[in-house]
Amino acid sequence: MGIFGNRKSATTATAAVNPELAALTGDYTIDPTHSTLGFVARHAMVTNVKGSFVDFSGSLHLDGSDPSRSSASLDVKMDSITTGNADRDGHLKTADFFKTDEFPTMTFRSTKAEALGGDDYRITGDLSILGVTRPITIDLEFNGVAKDPYGNDRAGFEGKAEILRSDWGLTWNAALETGGVLVSDKIKLNFDISAIRNA
Repeated sequence: MGIFGNRKSATTATAAVNPELAALTGDYTIDPTHSTLGFVARHAMVTNVKGSFVDFSGSLHLDGSDPSRSSASLDVKMDSITTGNADRDGHLKTADFFKTDEFPTMTFRSTKAEALGGDDYRITGDLSILGVTRPITIDLEFNGVAKDPYGNDRAGFEGKAEILRSDWGLTWNAALETGGVLVSDKIKLNFDISAIRNA
């Protein structure tokens, strides 16, 4: 379970291809009902606020024999952001943050994929928010494959990344009387992806 413990570094990994993944070369559609796109932000310097996006679509191309030829694409509806608090969600949709009326969609398009060895992979791509496109690197763990009760071939991945929201122009904040700011610049991203092989 690489990214949560004993992941080899990119320089020491043998980059051996998981045979389960090698057998699943093909095109896949991300299943949003069994996938999660989440984030964590530090609030008031002392606690974490967790949120997610619930309306998104995406596709994967997996090349099991040569993972470097794999790719991913994702489109996220920004109005679907949820943090468990309606007032906070409403604020996040305003001009202080995501300006969802003007920029309704966040996108990710991969530009590079790497096998790091074992179940560990890395994908690099362009993340576009507020009309700003910047690179992001995501460490992925391959969770395995299965055939569901409906006969679909599924592949599962977990992913983690960290970004600075200011890199995309998300700079709103408020100073605290005790020092520091209300919302952290660093945002942790986490992904649980279930993808169905296209017929």
